[in-house]
Amino acid sequence: MPSLCLYFRIHIPYRLQPFVKCHKHRSSHCMENAEDSLLVNKLSDECYLPANKLLLSLIKQYKGNFKLVFSISGTAMELLQLYRPDVINSFQELVNTNCVDFLAETYYNSLSWLHSKREFRRQVEMHHNKVQELFECSPVLFRNTEFVYSNDLARFISEIGYKGILCEGLDSILNVRTNNQLYAAPGNGDFSIFLRNSSLSDDIAFRFDDKNWNEHPLTAEKFAEWMHAHDAATCAINIHFDYETIGIHKKSTTGIFDFLKNLPGAILENKNWSFKLPADIIESCYPKDVFDSPHTISWQNKTEENCIWSENVMQHNSLQKVYSIENLVKKTNCSETLDYWGKLQSADHFYHMSSLDCNRINSPCKHNPFPSSGEAYLYYKELLTDFELYLIKSGLETLKSEQVYKGAFNLYSNIN
Repeated sequence: MPSLCLYFRIHIPYRLQPFVKCHKHRSSHCMENAEDSLLVNKLSDECYLPANKLLLSLIKQYKGNFKLVFSISGTAMELLQLYRPDVINSFQELVNTNCVDFLAETYYNSLSWLHSKREFRRQVEMHHNKVQELFECSPVLFRNTEFVYSNDLARFISEIGYKGILCEGLDSILNVRTNNQLYAAPGNGDFSIFLRNSSLSDDIAFRFDDKNWNEHPLTAEKFAEWMHAHDAATCAINIHFDYETIGIHKKSTTGIFDFLKNLPGAILENKNWSFKLPADIIESCYPKDVFDSPHTISWQNKTEENCIWSENVMQHNSLQKVYSIENLVKKTNCSETLDYWGKLQSADHFYHMSSLDCNRINSPCKHNPFPSSGEAYLYYKELLTDFELYLIKSGLETLKSEQVYKGAFNLYSNIN
């Protein structure tokens, strides 16, 4: 029986500020600021709360036959806890229906897999624990930041206990095969690779309100027809896009809420179709072929956009620098220092340094809080430099203290 797996991605990065060493008597949220609060409130009021309310009513209306998945970064969960606990409560209500699941991912929406396997593992474990803490869920499926993927990543994720991974179904790898089936990683037939259907996902995420699109307006009924036209042997069609598409990127006046409201009924009208969660799909669909990606891929099938986080010197230098200080950070044994370094790793900061054309769809500069990529780079560089100097100074003070202690100990030993 073919099924639709609907994924909503949520990520909110912290707006970076200079590092401030917290103390035990102060709040642990040293990066709290008004800009974060304004953004979280806007997202909550225009998207998260109204969309969650609608989803809850649809789950009840269709008596558990409508199911969906969220992919929420650790920083998004933190910021919602800090500023909008009512939104966390609304997600918990959804989880209690047993029709909602979560993906595993990196805590800070980072590119750590490409730069530090040790840091990558730490962040995956952090995120898993956060999902368990807030929602009492244990994800079975992993999604890496911006769908960065390779055979080595699949092997790593399998070894730490996940049952599958969601990545981009690139035509260059599929070679006319469908992206609506489960695939295996080379050498591991028991690990499932879910492929995002980029065309159908982007029909909603990017083209929904494009009046020049030949399929405009896109209705739930039309979208369901496209689903139902797939072969009966189809395993699962994975639709994944930003949750903020609903109410933020596509305002309510575009009809996006009506589209979501009518989608479950339109899909389920065909009795052969269903909504499923990843664990159910793994149980019902065994991988039939291998998705072989020896080289790193991401969410776009174009060379320059695969490198959208490191396609210029500013991005490359910043990425190399932030991961070069890993040992200095971890030698401090300070959770606040480690957390600040984690926030510095969010892919958003490097995305804002991109110099790609601002007029193309989903251009990084459209969501850039800085006037230009150059200013984003200079601000980040200044913060990173100050943070590194703090780490060096901290390390020297620690070394000095150790030497003083060692000298005093030796003197004491000689006297006695």
